[in-house]
Amino acid sequence: MTRPRYVDLARGILDHQIVDSEGRRCGNVDDLEIDVDSGEVTAILVGPKYWPQRVRGPVGRLLARLGGNRGRRVEWKEVESVTSAVVLGCKATDVGLGEGDERARKWVAWMPGS
Repeated sequence: MTRPRYVDLARGILDHQIVDSEGRRCGNVDDLEIDVDSGEVTAILVGPKYWPQRVRGPVGRLLARLGGNRGRRVEWKEVESVTSAVVLGCKATDVGLGEGDERARKWVAWMPGS
């Protein structure tokens, strides 16, 4: 199978679910870091810290503040594949993802069917 020569980053990666090597969902791609000289993606950026870059003005800043203004930078070399999800070749905890899931798990564990 021939690999495509280009990928529409806005459709092919942004807002896609991130899945770690164990199949655990650990966030969504909120932004990308691209090397200006080579045009290559160098990292995926995840978290509320990066929301104001996508949602301009006071609404974006408010959402980031409400989300704790945290962000993670995941090196592109950690990405194993891009399909309907961005699949990492490592565990979420190895790159600092999935922390919010652990906190939320404590709050919803008591709910039936959770």
